[in-house]
Amino acid sequence: MKIIVSHPSGNANVRAAAVACAKAGILSKFYTSIAVFKGTLLDKLSGFGPLAELNRRRFDTTLHQATGVWPLRELGRLLSIKFGFKQLIKHEVGLFSVDAVWNNFDKRVAAVLKQEKKAGLNAVYAYEDGALNSFAVAKELNLICIYDLPIGYWKAAKILLTAEQERWPEWAPTLTGLRNSDEKLKRKDEELRLADQILVASSFTAKTLNEYEGKLCPVTVIPYGFPPVVSDRKYNDDAKKPLKLLFVGGLSQRKGIADLFAAVDGIGERVELTVVGKKTVGDCTALEEALGRHKWIPSLPHHEVLSLMQEHDVLVFPSLFEGFGLVITEAMSQGTPVITTDRTAGPDLITDGENGWIIEAGSTVALQQAIENLIGKPGVIAAAGRAAMETARLRPWEKYGQELSDAIVKFKTDRGAAL
Repeated sequence: MKIIVSHPSGNANVRAAAVACAKAGILSKFYTSIAVFKGTLLDKLSGFGPLAELNRRRFDTTLHQATGVWPLRELGRLLSIKFGFKQLIKHEVGLFSVDAVWNNFDKRVAAVLKQEKKAGLNAVYAYEDGALNSFAVAKELNLICIYDLPIGYWKAAKILLTAEQERWPEWAPTLTGLRNSDEKLKRKDEELRLADQILVASSFTAKTLNEYEGKLCPVTVIPYGFPPVVSDRKYNDDAKKPLKLLFVGGLSQRKGIADLFAAVDGIGERVELTVVGKKTVGDCTALEEALGRHKWIPSLPHHEVLSLMQEHDVLVFPSLFEGFGLVITEAMSQGTPVITTDRTAGPDLITDGENGWIIEAGSTVALQQAIENLIGKPGVIAAAGRAAMETARLRPWEKYGQELSDAIVKFKTDRGAAL
């Protein structure tokens, strides 16, 4: 079997998927926008301050020979962000908007499929918003279409987040996901219709697909892996110290931050909150006021985020609609237990009260109670943190990759047997 994996940016789960396919001997090509490999010119350039951003596009050398890149649109997007050219990155319509980058990238993948099939290609692995064109051509060529849905289905999101607009109207400007055009939503549905196999990273994401009105192909849940586990985690043992809470993520009510700020403000000086994340919009008065009451860090390199996790007692991630929530696994790998909701991958990874805590999404009362239950209990936090590290040790990224490549090969085998 030979497969193409494509994604214009290539985050942690994409890297793991591509490397796993390469190690399994089934990767024909990995396509992305920008790729940095050790020893290359881009690797050397990434050592210069202004170009340090390139380090975010660093890939395992396993992928070097199989990687193809189309960088121009993505470079245009990054430069437009850096120099403040807002019109060029305007949602859906900007020349270098995320949608423009993804659509252009998808068309480029589609254009190479016919030639790749001559070389033995059997399947295309693509992600939400970047699969429509490649899947359409793949169907013409009788190639298998494998669809990765990283975030829950849009109709479920619309139902749940519209309710948030009513519950927290002052935070409504941060719910940018509700601004998608009908055309974009139709593309999402068509991608799902064309898929032969759907892969998701959480039971919650799989559940959201119940809102899809058509017939779907099989859906497989494969939770993401954990980063390497820290070896020297130390815990606070002073019950009189304020509980140190950390939030990491986009500053949107999709992440439940209105509930977080309300819960923390209701508790008062017994807790200290640090928020790491960029604003999703610049016109939300409620957000500005809340950030002014707490320590806010707009952005940090990934390794510094992991270090910061070790300095806090608990990560609080009260998301209301999350396909997975990589910060959950990152915190657990650092020995920092997590309070999260039933609309994340939390229920797939956390046993409530043992290696973390699961609360009802959208309940400020439940969130505040979960936090208050940990105040003055450093022993409980340390025990949960150590249990979280044990959970992380059992599921490194390699295990995710192995399960994913096994699922792909099994699907191909089963499909061949059925024909």
